[in-house]
Amino acid sequence: MKICQYDNNQAGAVVGDRVYPIGQALVRAGHVRGGYTMLEIIDALANRPGAMDSIREVENTGKAVALSSAKLLAPITNPPAIWCAASNYKAHQQEMVERVKSTTASQNLSKEDLMSEFFLKPASSIVGPGGNVILPKVSRHVDFECELCAVIGRTAHKVSAEKSLGHVFGYLILWDLSQRDPWGIGRQNTRNIRKGFDTFTGLGPWIATADEIPDPHNLRFHVDQNGQTKMTAWTGDMICNLFDHIPFLSGCVTLAPGTLISTGTPAGVQRLAPGDRLKGVMQNIGEMELGVVAES
Repeated sequence: MKICQYDNNQAGAVVGDRVYPIGQALVRAGHVRGGYTMLEIIDALANRPGAMDSIREVENTGKAVALSSAKLLAPITNPPAIWCAASNYKAHQQEMVERVKSTTASQNLSKEDLMSEFFLKPASSIVGPGGNVILPKVSRHVDFECELCAVIGRTAHKVSAEKSLGHVFGYLILWDLSQRDPWGIGRQNTRNIRKGFDTFTGLGPWIATADEIPDPHNLRFHVDQNGQTKMTAWTGDMICNLFDHIPFLSGCVTLAPGTLISTGTPAGVQRLAPGDRLKGVMQNIGEMELGVVAES
């Protein structure tokens, strides 16, 4: 199932070219309160017995609207945390040597040392499908990055690799917009601010539940910038994957439902300019577009 947020903050299920409301069905069944957030929807569907069953027959949950006429919003705007892997594809490590004088490619880090480079993004940076990335006046160089992101469903604490994916509710596209200049050349401890500007985390277009993606490490995706393909990738090329990420993170901190774990960008990141149009297409998930504008 594809779980979305749309129009006036309704929870929906995307089936073909239609969006069915599911929030009120969950309210009527007592699984969420009126005035719910998408975090509550995710928690209920992942952890409340019978919640998923109450929306499986989506045709009975309310009047559907055409997907083309629905205003899709970020599928979650209040995650407990947004954890992002850094330098997790070899080819991206190499391209960052040129872009920011990164030394990661030459350090031959162990998987654990590489995962210690995880960084956090603020929820205030989230923008949804069709939204605009705002290039800050202070920035002379902002790149797009595009990544597979997992959404935790069941609380994860000291989880083994074998049980990792059992804690995942679903997957979505995460755009990690990244300022390179100033504050980026030869420096890594500035990631939180360089990647945390308002509109610097694109999420969408919806959450594809885990049953639709049996192997998240075997997905193809690509990014078009102004109609030209700039990034093509396969998630199987990750250095560390979710069998590594979830045990590592859950061994350090408890991962609550709704926590996002983004798996790092492949090579092909590109500099942005006002007026650019971005489109990311990820196998088994969907496609998401963003615009780019200058700060006024």
